Amino acid sequence: MEKTQNQLTEGNILKTLLVFAIPFLIANILQSLYGAVDLFVIGKYCDAASVAAVSTGTQVTQIVTSLVTGLTLGSTVIIGQYMGQKNYRRAAQTIGTTLTVFALVAILLTILMLAFERPLLELLSTPAESFELTMQYVAICAAGNLFVCGYNAISAILRGYGDSTRPMIFVAVACALNIFLDFVFVKYMGLGVSGTALATVISQAVSMVCAIIYLKKSSFIFDFKLKSFRPVPALVRELAVVGIPISFQELMIRISFLYLMTVMNGCGVYAAAVVGISSKYDVFAMLSGTSVANALAAITAHNIGAGKPERARRSLWYGLSFALCAAFLFWLWAQLSPQSMIRVFSDDEQVIAAGVPFFRSNSYDYLLVTIVFCLNGYLNGRQKTVWTMISSSAGALLLRIPLVYLFAKYFGDNLGMLGRIAPTVSGIMACYTLAYVLYEGRKSRQRT
Repeated sequence: MEKTQNQLTEGNILKTLLVFAIPFLIANILQSLYGAVDLFVIGKYCDAASVAAVSTGTQVTQIVTSLVTGLTLGSTVIIGQYMGQKNYRRAAQTIGTTLTVFALVAILLTILMLAFERPLLELLSTPAESFELTMQYVAICAAGNLFVCGYNAISAILRGYGDSTRPMIFVAVACALNIFLDFVFVKYMGLGVSGTALATVISQAVSMVCAIIYLKKSSFIFDFKLKSFRPVPALVRELAVVGIPISFQELMIRISFLYLMTVMNGCGVYAAAVVGISSKYDVFAMLSGTSVANALAAITAHNIGAGKPERARRSLWYGLSFALCAAFLFWLWAQLSPQSMIRVFSDDEQVIAAGVPFFRSNSYDYLLVTIVFCLNGYLNGRQKTVWTMISSSAGALLLRIPLVYLFAKYFGDNLGMLGRIAPTVSGIMACYTLAYVLYEGRKSRQRT
């Protein structure tokens, strides 16, 4: 445990950041392959309605993922601070509390998804051609919520502990199995959209079980005995105070993107397919930002707990520089050859023609949102989660949704114009979040 903590609070800052963040990046790349492989296989062996079904269904299931990852990031931050303070008993109690709470969250989310699946898809203006297929996809994924919550909780716990390598290994197992099952279920068994959903659920279940078995047999800080799954009320409140604002901001962002999907669904199946394909590239292009942001949350928490705020601030600027360099490569690809990006998922010429202007304008968001992610990751590590919640919610509700409405009203089905919404919102958010970080930095230095 001592060694784990020192890896984040001592030594060369850039090396520490990269050693911790790169497994994050690899794990996020692998995890993103879930949806990407689903869409790739559906695009190659099924029709445009199936592509639209997976695209829309993924947007719905990402609501759950966003809620869960937001809450689990609260665990990462709290465990990280206790590890920085060398309070290992409290860290272990936080782990037990986290796992118990998330088992209950998984059950609740499953009930809600199955109960409100149809009205939600109707609200999203899901194309009639793909409605029933989308219903199948969402229902199967809802049945696997326990595994989504379990895997994400264990990964967040390990990262708060100071270990980003083992989550990467666990997700690698799931990704390999998911790819294999996608081809088996879709190409060879002809299960279509249902096959991709089954592949995702089964692979996540296997990943979670493997993680628990491995950790039980190792010298991990938590023993996984039944008596240890006892939530501590004070820690439940602490997790709620830190995690709920993060989860709420993720929910608001996801709702704003669902509204965009609703508008695009109204433009027809090809526009819906374009946004679905673009969302996969959004994930990959922003992986450097999300990975560094999550790493910064853990590193900042450790260093704040250890009384080293200046080291946390320097980690932010190193991480931001690294993330922007990686995001720039995707931006360049989208500017030079958007057609080749779309062809990875669909050979339909109408989808490609509709997607080119959207990809070119939307890709500026790869750079701008990376800045927002990194700044928010640092602030989350400092438990400034109420600020990030207000900031992200304002961006979603006061900027993105009104802009989608106005652009749709005045520019109709001009996908190039709709693609400008995301970078506009992210640019504004980057400005006011950076101003807040600099203000907090000056205030913190004055206190010391």
